[in-house]
Order: sequence, then C-alpha cells, then structure tokens
Amino acid sequence: MGIDFEPLFSDLAGNMKASEIRELLKLTAKPDIISFAGGLPNPEAFPIEEIREIADEVLTEYGTVALQYGATEGVTQFRDWLKEDYAKEGEFHDGDDLVITNGSQQALDLLGKILLNDGDKVVAEAPTYLGGSNAFMVYGCDIVHVEMDDEGMKIDELEETLRRLNKAGKLPKFLYVIPTFQNPEGVTMPDHRRKQLLEIVYQYDDLLIMEDNPYGRLRFEGEPQHSIKSLDHEGRVLSMKTLSKILVPGFRIGVVTGPEELVQKMIFAKQSADLCSPPFNQFVAWKYMEYGYVEKQIKLICEMYKRKRDLMLKAMDEHMPDGMTWTRPLGGMFLWATIKGGINTDKLFFKALEKNVAFVVGRPFYTDGRGTDSMRLNFSYSEDDIIDEGIERLAATIREELVNHQRKEEYPAHP
Repeated sequence: MGIDFEPLFSDLAGNMKASEIRELLKLTAKPDIISFAGGLPNPEAFPIEEIREIADEVLTEYGTVALQYGATEGVTQFRDWLKEDYAKEGEFHDGDDLVITNGSQQALDLLGKILLNDGDKVVAEAPTYLGGSNAFMVYGCDIVHVEMDDEGMKIDELEETLRRLNKAGKLPKFLYVIPTFQNPEGVTMPDHRRKQLLEIVYQYDDLLIMEDNPYGRLRFEGEPQHSIKSLDHEGRVLSMKTLSKILVPGFRIGVVTGPEELVQKMIFAKQSADLCSPPFNQFVAWKYMEYGYVEKQIKLICEMYKRKRDLMLKAMDEHMPDGMTWTRPLGGMFLWATIKGGINTDKLFFKALEKNVAFVVGRPFYTDGRGTDSMRLNFSYSEDDIIDEGIERLAATIREELVNHQRKEEYPAHP
C-alpha cells in the first residue's frame, strides 16, 4: 500500500502551486503552433561564439577557482564590475550591498523568505508578474493590487490603498513594482511618477519598495528613465536585475542591490538554499562584460525585438476587431491586449489552440480573479515571417467567439 504523503507536507508546501502559465505552455509545444505565450529571449541573439572563446579563457586562466565553490555573495571581480556599471546610471554601491542570485526568481523567493509572515500584505501592480506573486504567496502573504494606466501604478489609488491598509493596522511590508516595460503590460512608469511613488513611501516609516528591473536595458525608443533605486535617498529600495534578457537566460544570473542589512539577510537565506551561484557562469559573464561585448549585444537585441514588436503591432492594427485594445510598449518583450464584449480568454485559449496559435491568458496575473478579458502576447521569440499569420489566426478566433457570444445573448438557452 502506497504512502499518503499529504499529511507529511509542511504548511509552506501547502501554499505551493504549479505556475498556471508554465502548465499552459506544455500545451503549446507542438511544432506547428505559432506561440506568443512564452517569455523567452530569442536564441538567435545568443552570443555563442563569444561565450565559447571566453569560456576557454576562463578555464585556462581561472579554472581552479571558477570550477570550485564560491562565496555566497558572488565572484568578487564580477560584483565589482557590476557596481561600477550601475554607478554610470546613478546607482552607487559600497560595502556588501550586492548579491548574485540564481536568476531573479531566486531573488523573489529569498525576499519573501526574509520579509514575509503569514497574513502580511504586499502591494503590487494590477496586473503583476505571476512569478513574483507566486513566490510571495508561498509565505502566506496577501497581494493587494493597485490599478495601472499608461504610466504604470496609479498614484492616487496607491495613496488610498496605503491609507486604508495602515488604518486597519495592515501596512504592507513592501511595494512590488516593475516600472520599466512591465510584465505583463509592457508599460513604463515615467520619472515624475517614480518620484511620486517614493514620496508616498517616505510617509510610512517601515515601508519598502521592491523594484524588479529585468527589461530596463531593452529600450527601442523614447528617453531612458531613472531607476527608482537611483532616485531613492532614504535606503527604501531593493533593486533586482538579471542578465537573462541581455546575455543568456541559461546562466541564471540575477543581481540584487539594496540596503546592506537587507542584502546581508538575503545572503544568509541563500546560504541555506544553494551555498552559492555557479562561479563559472559569473566568471564568463564578468569577462564578457569587461571586454565590452554587452553593449553590442544589447544593441543587437533591441534592433531585433523592435522589428518584431513593429510587426506584431502592425498585424494587430490590421487584423484585430474593433473595440479591442492593446498596449504599445517602447521596449521589453510583451504587450497586453483586452477584449471587450464578454469573451473569457481562459476559454479562448483552447479555441486558439485549435487554430494552432497560442497566448497567455490574463487571469493568472491577478490574484483576485480579474483579467479574464485580457491576454499577454510575447513578440520577442517568434520568427518574423510568422508573426502576421499568428496574429491573423488569433484575430479570427476572437471574431468567431465574439459572434458566438452575441448569438448567445440574442438567443439565450431556455431553462
């Protein structure tokens, strides 16, 4: 007779659940499906030859160190290079206020581990990154959503939300924001609103900001905005970046900077999780950046993604039905579309699969059941010559569902 494992699981394990997006992506693996569902960088941009050469150099010059266990904080030379690079953007780092993580997802988990207790509140954008909300809710917190407009989180609604929570004695531990080319909407918060955000947070003694910035360097047009971290003068911001979008995701390199006391606690938590991130990957990334390859790489990626974004937006303009709206991101990897007319994108997803096209449904990006009229579309991964065809298939599916929905409203089924 088999063991019943359910009673053995911890309370934390009970809070864990599969990512709905990753479960849906399993259904899109057929080779004939045009998928706008994943959040994948385009492998055509991977600098394979440069990495091959640098990997050989690292093994020759640093092999005995690069293949050994390393410091939990990360490789010293790599961390020092990153601090100098971030200083160019107004982020200055002294002491042990920077740690390398196994991707930004580990950083989200470590943040939840050191800050969140059961019943705590976290304020996040509506919609927000599913990987962030899932990582935090494992520790028993509640996500409180604040609506966005074309400039990110609405300041007036944020102020009212914080007043209400504070009055109830439930001030959130932190705000979780993705201010630049936000996932999933693709919108960017301008500098003036970032400053407003900080001023609101400064009104509360124990409130922090978690700035998630994976796409900040993938700008195609428009003026760069300052990171919230660079505008902060009270030590309230923990910033998270990643090399997954500007180098390769397989290296799993995330970078966290912030108040030293917080970063040190994350280091302690990381020591119990994995001891250290792979030194070899960090050595290769360090030399790659030191040689100046990264700026060339970012330029190549931005040119590629801009072209793909333009192709998708052109196809959306040509094929999508009236009344449907979507964002027009200035960078990043995603746009967000909303269908008016009562269409549920959870159901639409399976109809679209029948036409061999896929997207990500909107509901998982909320924690309160909203988003059933929306979808996220990724433009970075698909080949140029199939983007128009994929959007045309999706538009045809939406039109059919709109017609079916209208018929049901005109001729409702008799009880």
